[in-house]
Amino acid sequence: MTTTLWTGLPQLVKDLQVLYQDLHQNPELPLQEHRTAERVAQRLRMLDYEVTEQVGGTGVVGVLRRGEGPVVMLRSELDALPLLEKTGLPFASTVRATGLDGLETPVMHACGHDMHITCLIGAATLLAQATAAWSGTLMLVFQPAEELACGAQNMVDDGLFERFPTPNVVLGQHVIPTPVGTIGYGSGAIMAAMDAAQVVLHGRGGHGSRPETTVDPVLMAAHIVTRLQGVVSREIAASEAAVVTVGRLAAGTKDNIIPDTAELGISVRSFSTSTRTTIRRAIERIIRSEADASGAPRPPEVTWTIAAPVTENDPDATAITIASLMSHFGEQRITVMPPVTGSEDVGVFGAACKAPTVFWFLGGLDPADFAAAVEEGRQDSLPTNHSPHFAPVVEPTLHTGIQALVVAATAWLGAPDER
Repeated sequence: MTTTLWTGLPQLVKDLQVLYQDLHQNPELPLQEHRTAERVAQRLRMLDYEVTEQVGGTGVVGVLRRGEGPVVMLRSELDALPLLEKTGLPFASTVRATGLDGLETPVMHACGHDMHITCLIGAATLLAQATAAWSGTLMLVFQPAEELACGAQNMVDDGLFERFPTPNVVLGQHVIPTPVGTIGYGSGAIMAAMDAAQVVLHGRGGHGSRPETTVDPVLMAAHIVTRLQGVVSREIAASEAAVVTVGRLAAGTKDNIIPDTAELGISVRSFSTSTRTTIRRAIERIIRSEADASGAPRPPEVTWTIAAPVTENDPDATAITIASLMSHFGEQRITVMPPVTGSEDVGVFGAACKAPTVFWFLGGLDPADFAAAVEEGRQDSLPTNHSPHFAPVVEPTLHTGIQALVVAATAWLGAPDER
């Protein structure tokens, strides 16, 4: 690997810290990432990338051609979460926005997408300036609406692989609460499939003092929530990993009024098609059965709203990529991780263009804090992705993330004299 790839990296990281803080202070909800996309597009144009905006909504694609060779795709997300930030950072978000449900909400980059954007801009900068270090085509994809698991498919449906080069490999990374400077990876299924359902239960409302004249949807919902906790433990083999979570239960307006309806929001994680199918059928069966048992005047409404496939790392492509990362960082900084029950839609890209996907995890926590938490048995108390307290250590996370993307990309692009 030529050393010119790293020319100016220290100064670049200082500059990118300003960009990171700006992105963190100005998060945008899924499908609303207009300012973020504009900042990305501006940066890429300054680097002489061919830039196309509004791909699949607010997505941005940057293409840089350097002669003959493979097409390598690097991907980042753009969106943030409806969450009130509690990190206490001097550049913490105070943004509020209106979501797709019409309700106002605080907004926070609680999943690290601001870090992913910044790292990819850094990698784009180094790869653009190293004109003699590689050959082929670099394709940068900044994807909207990852948190809704629809952004990747939106871009594909908007002709991503017809309008732009078809990649030979799809590469990406995600910051997680492990020690900064480390990289975790897996081969095969590394992140779970995700399904989300919105449920409306119909009862018959009335006065809280006369429940015998009503059909109580709150009681119905309570029984369903309890029953759903038995799906994984009693209907899924112990050798399979799966999660069923009821993250939202809403009903009523006053303590002495039994409402007409109750609503549930359900999230499912699984690693195989058969398990996924079994759980979805069990959820629908339990909801229908409890409604029948309660004498509901109308059948329940179950709407599956969000779905993401299992994220699978191609074994051969992973071996090539990780070998390059180990050579650069040293084996002691690269670790094998078990499958993660979180979900991603990055796999949609590889499946759509029939290219291997390699996705790895970037540590973002202070090593001393992480070690102390492990020693004291409170590792689970550390802020994780989607926590209002989640804030990756800016440095050296940026250094590691930028280098990881550059090293992974050049493992596939190679040097001109090697072709």
